[in-house]
Amino acid sequence: MKKTALAAIDLGTNSCRLLITDQNGKTLYKNAIATRLGEGMSAHNRFTDEAVKRGIECFCTFKMSMDEYGVEKYRAIATAACRMAENGPEFVKKIKQHAGIDLEIIDGYEEAVLNLKGALLNVQQEPVGHVVVYDLGGGSTEITLAARGSVPRILHTVSIPWGARNASEKFDLREYDKSHAARLAEEISAYSRRFAAEAELEKYRDDLCFVATSSTPLRLTHIARGWESYNRSRADGVKMNIEEFDGAIAKVHGMTCAEMAEDLNIGPVRAEIFHAGCVIFSQIYRDLGAPHLISSLKSAVDGIIMELQNG
Repeated sequence: MKKTALAAIDLGTNSCRLLITDQNGKTLYKNAIATRLGEGMSAHNRFTDEAVKRGIECFCTFKMSMDEYGVEKYRAIATAACRMAENGPEFVKKIKQHAGIDLEIIDGYEEAVLNLKGALLNVQQEPVGHVVVYDLGGGSTEITLAARGSVPRILHTVSIPWGARNASEKFDLREYDKSHAARLAEEISAYSRRFAAEAELEKYRDDLCFVATSSTPLRLTHIARGWESYNRSRADGVKMNIEEFDGAIAKVHGMTCAEMAEDLNIGPVRAEIFHAGCVIFSQIYRDLGAPHLISSLKSAVDGIIMELQNG
């Protein structure tokens, strides 16, 4: 087989995404596997043996798909979980050994750059010169202010060391608890308020749109709109007022973990971390004063494909 395809892999704390395209960026194949890499990590700051096994199995599966589609060039990145885990470098070596994939641990700034490049694909119709993108992961959350243009320019960015997975474990939010949620919100707010001040966000207020990547806003969009079953592509690029997100989050916080597991827009994989994700997500848009949000499926993997095309 002549190798012509491009591939991007983004390994997060909770899931791993693969995107394979042709040389023009047309999607040939995509997949997301819930590795739950960061599950149990908060206890000893190490990946558990079970998590490592799930991660290796995921990359072996992705390698088979890459071979099937004749991937010529790829880039595989690892984010917050591998940055934080003591055995992160050891895990990277095992991925190379078992799957033959070179996995690169990137810092928060590089993660923000890649998410920005992907998210900007969903704001092409917005008549503004600046954008705030925030990506809520399993182990960290990046917020970025950027000036749009042929080459987007990052004006200010921050990486918050909390995401849905590690916050759920640390703040005991598998089930919703108002006091636990308040402690997490206070922790997040220290970062997001500082970001707004240091980025001088008010200066751009009349020339600004807000984009949120990750599955949390996509799932909340489904809940707000009353869509019965989760299809992430359906919510990609949908713009909603904050009041709609508030209503969806209030509904979520009224559910038990068991009820969320049965909900077709949340499901068993996300159920135990979804309360924490909603707390982080809503606290940030309140602190940033966002009147609306565009939910974006396009993120780091799309940014990687763009780089591979240009490289």
